[in-house]
Amino acid sequence: MRRKRIEAERRGRLAEQLAAVWLMLKGYRILARNLDLGVGEIDLLARRGGLLVVVEVKRRASRAAGLEALGPRQRARLVRAAEALRARRPDLAGLALRFDLVVIAPRRLPLHLADAWRMEG
Repeated sequence: MRRKRIEAERRGRLAEQLAAVWLMLKGYRILARNLDLGVGEIDLLARRGGLLVVVEVKRRASRAAGLEALGPRQRARLVRAAEALRARRPDLAGLALRFDLVVIAPRRLPLHLADAWRMEG
């Protein structure tokens, strides 16, 4: 069981690396990876111009499975993490905030969904 967990974490880290490279090729600057804010973890924090992007990375067997993997509870946790980040980092508070999803699937290019969901309210 422990071996499966370690392997899953390794694959997840590789997916996050691939997503980071993909975003950098698209002109984003990666500010942080695996940012644990207590109320939630942000896989990738990126910036492009005046835009601060919270990126969730999903590695799944297919793109469709990756698109379905981000549920409402996880989106809410990411919103809370983004709010906590902005409270701790006033230098980022003035940037427009966006939530993106990057899906990594075997034998496919990464799928980057900009503005994948919005904060409520």
